[in-house]
Amino acid sequence: MDKVITSAAEAVAPIPDGASLAVGGFGLCGIPSALIQALLKAGTTDLKIVSNNCGVDDWGLGVLLEARRIVRATSSYVGENKEFARQYLSGEIELELVPQGTLAERLRAGGCGIPAFFTPAGVGTQVADGGLPWRYDAEGAVAVASPKKEVRTFRGAEYVLEEAITTDFALVRAARGDRHGNLVFARSARNFNPLAAMAGQVTIAEVEELVEPGELDPDTIHLPGVFVQSVLPLSVAEAADKRIEKVTVRQPLTGVEGVLGQRGATGGRN
Repeated sequence: MDKVITSAAEAVAPIPDGASLAVGGFGLCGIPSALIQALLKAGTTDLKIVSNNCGVDDWGLGVLLEARRIVRATSSYVGENKEFARQYLSGEIELELVPQGTLAERLRAGGCGIPAFFTPAGVGTQVADGGLPWRYDAEGAVAVASPKKEVRTFRGAEYVLEEAITTDFALVRAARGDRHGNLVFARSARNFNPLAAMAGQVTIAEVEELVEPGELDPDTIHLPGVFVQSVLPLSVAEAADKRIEKVTVRQPLTGVEGVLGQRGATGGRN
């Protein structure tokens, strides 16, 4: 089955207001930026997002956040987005913070048809005991708090019950993909993209390089096409448009440290 769609607007057209979305990416690595921009242009709103993080203030999911299109987020980290912090603390958005490994497993479990699982992550904290602020009111009081979860003992250790996550749609980005939806992800982009794709009832993948069926070595495929309903080939410019959250520049060493550094570098090259 040929699953290729030629425009991002067509790809996101089936997503209605109020939909839940699993969105791939790790930081700004492997985020489906073309699909996110198309969703922004479409005006789709009241979205419930499941993603490791929520982009930055001017890129990724951050553009939907700035446009007030997101009403709820399930994430493990939102620290790079000042607008997210402002909306959360003022009661404009609901946030379920989840330990990163737990979030990954909840998505994977949802894709595998596993309704729930036990994990040691979060035992003895508000993750298990309840009370984490999900939403504040306009006065800064907690309006909605996380519920208490079941904790059970196995082989002398305590584990908390976590429910799987499934969503209406999933948006992901792959380095390579074929017309049948088989996908290959690059490095850190593989952290959450396959899991998000598995959790979505309908998964839309943007691919940096589209190949014909049979061109991908079966041993290199990270996600089989059974999980993908639509494939959007990116243009060369879209594929190359990749942002960096933070650039750290090392200051040049001086004095003795500089001499030792130069000797170490020379020795390393030889």
